[in-house]
Amino acid sequence: MITCYNPKAVGDCLMVILNDNHGAQLTPVTAGPVTKVVADNETVALNFFGQAEKLNLKGCGQIFLNETQVAQLNELLQAADFPERLTVDTTPKIVVGEVMTCVPHPDSDHLHITETKVSAETTLQIVCGAPNVEAGQKVVAATPGAMMPDGSLIFSGNLRGVASFGMLCSARELGVPNASAKRGILVLAPETPVGTPFSVELA
Repeated sequence: MITCYNPKAVGDCLMVILNDNHGAQLTPVTAGPVTKVVADNETVALNFFGQAEKLNLKGCGQIFLNETQVAQLNELLQAADFPERLTVDTTPKIVVGEVMTCVPHPDSDHLHITETKVSAETTLQIVCGAPNVEAGQKVVAATPGAMMPDGSLIFSGNLRGVASFGMLCSARELGVPNASAKRGILVLAPETPVGTPFSVELA
């Protein structure tokens, strides 16, 4: 679930993205202040209108809702007679990772398959096309459910037939000021703790 709010761009609309629509045709269904967006009979997004004051929404871009806010949204879904229910997720989505292994992709001359540790408990397989990726590096990993600074969304997917659960990020993709135009992921200091939420100060 990716929750975002951008009042300057779209007005008072809280957008909750549930799934990748994979380019399928979208069908909106509206009941009261809630619009459900359906693709191929699957709910891919929920839009909640006019709720900023009630939910005390602040900031712009990806936001993380607390239990009270999620409960209020679920009440709106119930009142709209929609079956979907939201759950609280405050887990950071763009974090410091450590590349544990890095091997060539069997069907590509530039992709690599990494096993990247993103927390004490979680290691993800992430396919990466950066020329400078190596085992042992501390990097920045955008995990499924992340929204990048340019608004792009990170979902699980496949690259040349290999499952990939996120993205290893460059400084430019992370919005680091004066980032180099040279291709490659951002490599952090070796002592940077795995699982730390990324901030520009770490770059």
